[in-house]
Amino acid sequence: MSQNSPKIRTLIADDHEIVRQGLRTLLENENCEVIAEFSSGREAVEGAKKLKPDVAVLDISMPDLNGVEAAQQIAKELPDTKVVILTMHDSEELARKVLEAGARGFVLKSDAVRDLANAVKTVVSGKPFFSGKISEMLLRGYLEGSRKTNTETIPTLTPREREVVQLLAEGKSSKEVASILGTSPATVDTQRAKIMQKLDLHSVTDLVRYAIRNHIIEA
Repeated sequence: MSQNSPKIRTLIADDHEIVRQGLRTLLENENCEVIAEFSSGREAVEGAKKLKPDVAVLDISMPDLNGVEAAQQIAKELPDTKVVILTMHDSEELARKVLEAGARGFVLKSDAVRDLANAVKTVVSGKPFFSGKISEMLLRGYLEGSRKTNTETIPTLTPREREVVQLLAEGKSSKEVASILGTSPATVDTQRAKIMQKLDLHSVTDLVRYAIRNHIIEA
């Protein structure tokens, strides 16, 4: 990409300010214009709707709405905005979830200095980008017949159910969840009961463990 090319309008979201500063520096040194920064997935989704960036760079672990769920909402609402996910976890299962959510880039934080700007430029050109180790994992999984792992491949939660799980697992009350999602506490209680039954969970502790195992929240 030449220096005369239009700058890539980029949004970044991470709940740590020092990380956002580092990402901004990396990107602005590589023909990217960082048009906004956000500290949660929910803020990033709303910001993307207003600003319509070329690329949204999202940390996978954010409060209220994690990067996978935010990626899914952005991909649905803004098909022209490409999403790059940042994570510390080199998991094939997680990479598959990211792809299914509509993200087109997956960069390990340990590789960000080397790979992030390249990932942004690559997804803007219409091609996917994965950190080297993740590419190898995905290829190996494909060559082995995309065999399923023994993690939660059983009941699938809807996007709204995953939002409820994240908020509850973060310790929010039904009233707080209702306020965030624009619904009633009674509706949240009903959704929680349905989720617990669907996943065969019997306590809040079980719900938290499920959320951690499935990368909905961080341990």
